[in-house]
Amino acid sequence: MAKKANKPSVDKIVKKVNKEFDKTSSQIENLINDALKQFDSLQNQIQEPVRKLLKEVDELRDREMKRFNEEFERRLKEFHELQNSILDRLGIASKEASEEVKKTADTASARVSAAKPKKAASKPAAKSPAKARKAPAKSATKAKAKTPAKNAPANKAPAKKAAKPANKNDLTRVKGIGPATAKKMQDAGITSIEQIATPSDADNEKLQAFSKMKGFATLSDEAKKVL
Repeated sequence: MAKKANKPSVDKIVKKVNKEFDKTSSQIENLINDALKQFDSLQNQIQEPVRKLLKEVDELRDREMKRFNEEFERRLKEFHELQNSILDRLGIASKEASEEVKKTADTASARVSAAKPKKAASKPAAKSPAKARKAPAKSATKAKAKTPAKNAPANKAPAKKAAKPANKNDLTRVKGIGPATAKKMQDAGITSIEQIATPSDADNEKLQAFSKMKGFATLSDEAKKVL
């Protein structure tokens, strides 16, 4: 009888344990589901700011890249303009320098050509008085014997003059005409001293352009002296 009495009590205990176990399992499952829901919510809360932050970073990068490209193009344009300006200035400076050098060379050549005829004319004049003074000091016999030898240099003088004739195209030989005026006259068509000394009607018209220069009234007489 004791065994039969204990059996129902064991079944009750087993049923009670099973019931508690099911209840506990259900509670645990609910807790797990709640935790998963909270995790998903937290993940969504984190992802949204991160996504927004990434979007703002991308927009900021695009703006900065655009601004950098615009600034770079502007600086590059300024550099090209400065480079072109420097090259233009250097080109103008080199052109002016070449023109100045050319003018200086023309002036120097005109002065050299003007100086050469004067040196050729002065040499015979310097030698002839010395020879004339030495001749009377010697005896008549010696003078006759040495006359051909002394006259030899005098005979050579005309040969030198023929080798270096006076340049009639050098207008600076005329008193009152400098290199600059000579160049202007040559540009006007007066290219020889004869056109100043004995001018034609056409030459007179050309010379009238220089009527205001100093000594113009005596210019023709000075040119005749040179010829």
